[in-house]
Amino acid sequence: MFHLAYVSSAVKRFTKPQLEDLLQRSRENNQRLDITGLLLYRDGNFMQVLEGAEPVVRELYLKVCQDPRHKDIFTLFEEPLREREFPNWSMAFHDLEVEDGSGIPGSSDFLRSSWTPGEGWAGGGKARKLLAGFKERLR
Repeated sequence: MFHLAYVSSAVKRFTKPQLEDLLQRSRENNQRLDITGLLLYRDGNFMQVLEGAEPVVRELYLKVCQDPRHKDIFTLFEEPLREREFPNWSMAFHDLEVEDGSGIPGSSDFLRSSWTPGEGWAGGGKARKLLAGFKERLR
């Protein structure tokens, strides 16, 4: 198991229908590839964690890097992983610009939900620590 996190900026800001389409296609592809993770979007910027078999994650990330909709792509980390941080999500999503994204299939309540270190976030791997820190700074 392997995971990779990156940030990027959209060349052009996505509309809500474009984000929904991106999410639907990503979920279908990632489910087929056995990729899980978390995708965040705000103000034209993305943060994503991808996890799965290393060759598959790397190939998918290469496609992201070649996608003309992205620019300023920066890898935050890439490393082996003992077990999935996001095993139940083919691709969780949260549009930080929308107060309640619950009507979007695949939308995650990750940023709105409460969490404590006892829930495993603080003791988790790099992805969970990175996302938990991001979440804390939004409050």
